[in-house]
Amino acid sequence: MNDLLPGELGGDMAPVEVWQHVERTARELFSRFGYGEIRTPVVEDTALFVRSVGEETDIVGKEMYTFEDKGGRSLSLRPEGTAPAVRSFIEHSVANQEPLTRWYYIGPMFRYERMKTGRYRQFFQIGAEAIGSREAAQDVELMDLVVQLLEALGLKEVSLNLNSLGDDACRPAFQQKLVEYLTAHRAELCEDCQRRLENNPMRVLDCKNEKCQAVVRSAPNILQFLCEPCKAHFEEVKRKLDALGVRYVINSQIVRGLDYYTRTTFEFIAAHPALGTASTVGGGGRYDKLLKSLGGPDLPAVGFGLGLDRLTLLLKEGGQKYGAPPDVFIAVADEGSADAAFTLASKLRREGLRVEFDTRGGSLKSQMKRADKTKARFALVLGQAERESGKAQLKPMAGGEPIPVALTEVAQTVRAAPQG
Repeated sequence: MNDLLPGELGGDMAPVEVWQHVERTARELFSRFGYGEIRTPVVEDTALFVRSVGEETDIVGKEMYTFEDKGGRSLSLRPEGTAPAVRSFIEHSVANQEPLTRWYYIGPMFRYERMKTGRYRQFFQIGAEAIGSREAAQDVELMDLVVQLLEALGLKEVSLNLNSLGDDACRPAFQQKLVEYLTAHRAELCEDCQRRLENNPMRVLDCKNEKCQAVVRSAPNILQFLCEPCKAHFEEVKRKLDALGVRYVINSQIVRGLDYYTRTTFEFIAAHPALGTASTVGGGGRYDKLLKSLGGPDLPAVGFGLGLDRLTLLLKEGGQKYGAPPDVFIAVADEGSADAAFTLASKLRREGLRVEFDTRGGSLKSQMKRADKTKARFALVLGQAERESGKAQLKPMAGGEPIPVALTEVAQTVRAAPQG
């Protein structure tokens, strides 16, 4: 688990300004797509995740932070965002209020899992859920949303990997063939996948172990087992992605790590050395049976989650700076001007400027060093002469001629000054 700090203090983590930039960009984009924000508790009844994510998944079996509260109830820190969103949808009878519900969330999740680049035990996700539409257009809208978000962030080396997991009509035949194939190669599988073979064979397809990947490459292809309705849905997804000009790769090994997915499933995979082998930045899919299985209405749904830790790491590696520098640094030339400078700083902040003021005072030289470090656009030195005349000078910190200014017109002058 990590602290997120401003500026250059963050160490290996991206500075908090990068996180804020991603969150602002995402919120603006979600608004354009008509998604409203939800905020659910970070703890839920453990049974919610057992029933939704799947008792035999690694998340529930190995990775959840589960504890008993003082009332003897089993609670868990949320390991993912879909199940809490669905629980909230059911609890508040949202289906009775609107036929199509589109939500997004931004927040921390928790899993006790092996540490690797961009993966931590407290990690952050941006996610979205669309409940009430079974059309392929809804799947594609969500993928398009992610594509537009990645484009807005300037992340170009990310590819969309697409698959279909079929449904209850066609998946059993595939699973039977898969189990037969994997059983014949059991000795070549890792210990975890030998266990998965008994409890959750499709998860073997998602194993990152090199030996397991070698076995999986020749495994039965689920796309060859799709029933006609699932095949038609998948073809419509591809057709609509093509119509939008969204490029994708068909990857029949994409199954995700959760049991609730049906039909469309997808991942966004980054080709960037900063992530090493941990190249998936997010993914999602359709989960048409989940609401009913949790006691809610029989409604279709689709969603996705993106890892903020990995997205911000990619942006940090890009070297671009985020967060606006101060407009003005106010320095005090003499002790008698400290109160006037403090008052001026407050006034300019009320007028909408970003103002830095060192409350410690100190020598003018030390204050100007501080001004330079903050990367402020202008420095304004306030002394007795400036107080008596009501005029000062705005010194461009990047170089250039000082700008004379009345103390009553600092905000207007700064806003009118050219950027650069």
